[in-house]
Amino acid sequence: MVHFQETFLLSQILSACCQHLSIWDLRKGPVYGAKLYMDNALEREMEMKMNVQPFPEMETMETHHCVTGSLLRIYRFHGQPISEEMLLGLGVGVGFVYWHMKGTLPFYGGRANTGRKGEMGLEKTTGKRTGVGVEFSQTGSARKAEKSLLELLSTGTPVMLQVDMGFLPYFNFPEEYHFGGHIIVAAGYDPDSGTAFIADRGLEFYPVSLEDLAKARGSTYKPFPPKHRWYTFDFSGARAPTAEEVWEAISEAAEGMLEPPITNLGVKGIRKAAKRTLMWHETMDLEELQRACFNIFVFIDPIGGSGGGVFRYMYGRFLGEAADITGERRLAEVGEEMRRIGDRWQEVAGIFKEASKHPDPMSLLPGAMDIVLAIADREQAAWERLHQLAQDDGL
Repeated sequence: MVHFQETFLLSQILSACCQHLSIWDLRKGPVYGAKLYMDNALEREMEMKMNVQPFPEMETMETHHCVTGSLLRIYRFHGQPISEEMLLGLGVGVGFVYWHMKGTLPFYGGRANTGRKGEMGLEKTTGKRTGVGVEFSQTGSARKAEKSLLELLSTGTPVMLQVDMGFLPYFNFPEEYHFGGHIIVAAGYDPDSGTAFIADRGLEFYPVSLEDLAKARGSTYKPFPPKHRWYTFDFSGARAPTAEEVWEAISEAAEGMLEPPITNLGVKGIRKAAKRTLMWHETMDLEELQRACFNIFVFIDPIGGSGGGVFRYMYGRFLGEAADITGERRLAEVGEEMRRIGDRWQEVAGIFKEASKHPDPMSLLPGAMDIVLAIADREQAAWERLHQLAQDDGL
């Protein structure tokens, strides 16, 4: 559900369910390596609620991205042996966007098929290609939303929820921080204490009171109020994806990168980012520049929920799996190139991180943008090869 963001919400969007990450405190500047931890009061509350247990079928696992990680938990719970990378790739979840609205900080994003108008969304697209029915419901009634949640949990069914992470007590966010596009899984419930067990991106399961969960689900903070949204799944027809479906997913992702509807997206968006980033000093003061650099660093880096290299590492591993399914070994070669492209993105992330602490951030950015332009050329070649392989061998 991570789409375009507004104002200082970047600090939350970047996390996209991180358990350990850096955040930008608007009052104090960057805090590097800050761990999102539970304070002492919450730890004491947890100790009193240790009788809460997740469903025994729920695996403990670390995941990369909140949407694909939550899907992975649901699929694994239902006995479907699939990787987070395959979920991302089948769902056409990788792309690029550069976005900078007036009054906001700029954004480099690596997600696609986020459910905007005209898009099915990653969740349903992945479901279609794995024989899984995926539906979502939403309501303006907190009572109805809680009733539906408890009914599902009472049957032993985990529930994927959209929430405002600013209201989740296990995140140590300042009070003013809110982002309603976060995805989690409710993995158990204790009626005696009124506590749900929440699975996020890390190994832990977090006890969260129904009261706090209701606040997170019913948040009205823009730009992405959750509207009590929850997802339901029908695994009765679940199956492995076919080679044809894998090729379709690759072709759609390549088309999105090579033929975007606007120049902010795809390879054109990468080139636009390289050009516009060098103009940031025209509209930002020093503090804004440092904050923008820090946020871009985190959006690219693994701590921001992309798996590193702005999702290119994950997609490279998907292509490796795709090669096994389709029998086309050249997909694995492109997967290796995608991982090398991810390495270059990480170089860019490192420069942005350094710039966020530098007294003259703009002095470091020309070097970073030279790398971004080189990345654009390599991405274009990689996506063109993928598109050609899909046309020649797959479709």
